[in-house]
Amino acid sequence: VQLQASGGGLVQAGGSLRLHCAASERTFSPYAVGWFRQAPGKEREFVAQITWTGGIPSYANSVKGRFTISRDKPKNTVYLQMNSLEPEDTAVYYCASNDWTGTRYEWNSWGHGTLVTVSS
Repeated sequence: VQLQASGGGLVQAGGSLRLHCAASERTFSPYAVGWFRQAPGKEREFVAQITWTGGIPSYANSVKGRFTISRDKPKNTVYLQMNSLEPEDTAVYYCASNDWTGTRYEWNSWGHGTLVTVSS
């Protein structure tokens, strides 16, 4: 399964963006789908995830209250609504699926990221 992230762009601080993560195959049933980001010179970090079946979200403390993750199962798409954006949110955002490998759950199916730039 390939995941494609889109929706990034340039926005002023305090603005909003909505990211999309679409799966390439109709048969898509991960344990969860997550968003991660990587800022220049920094390691990739977890942003948010949502379980596919139950729709239970979880967030990094840095985005809690500002970002909302949701999913549309018929469309095999996950969204990340980002409000009150800050310059510190500038990064390439990636989505990935969390799947059972037979021995453990792992993040995989990383797609190409989408760049979010927040100007001050």
